[in-house]
Amino acid sequence: MMGQNPFSAAEHTQPMSEINTTPLVDVMLVLLVIFIITAPLLTHAVKIDLPQATSQPLEEKPEVIDLAVDAEGKIFWNDSEIQVADLATRMSDEAVKQQQPELQIRADKNTRYQVLAEVLAKAQTAGMKKVGFVSQPQP
Repeated sequence: MMGQNPFSAAEHTQPMSEINTTPLVDVMLVLLVIFIITAPLLTHAVKIDLPQATSQPLEEKPEVIDLAVDAEGKIFWNDSEIQVADLATRMSDEAVKQQQPELQIRADKNTRYQVLAEVLAKAQTAGMKKVGFVSQPQP
């Protein structure tokens, strides 16, 4: 018996069907101890006295300028047609206001880019700070 190898192939013809769970239990116990120790530390918080602030919602809605450009290059300021020459003066009048309105540009998909570039250049020259494009999502 002493000279026999316990791991020889003759004695173990079938694979082992038992899983050694001792290492698994050891790891789980270590994790349990770690969580028991760290759990009370997570409930402690630093008590600070934060300043209280009150804010009132804005009752005044910002003014919006709806600038539409159709496929032929005609420009509409809040649904009324204006000339390109009048556009710069109107924009500069709006840009000097204390509460500057938002300029929303709606353009037809067949509008030439040159017309839009001119409108944007006039808005920048006039000092308009809030300029945006309005589009419709595709169905």
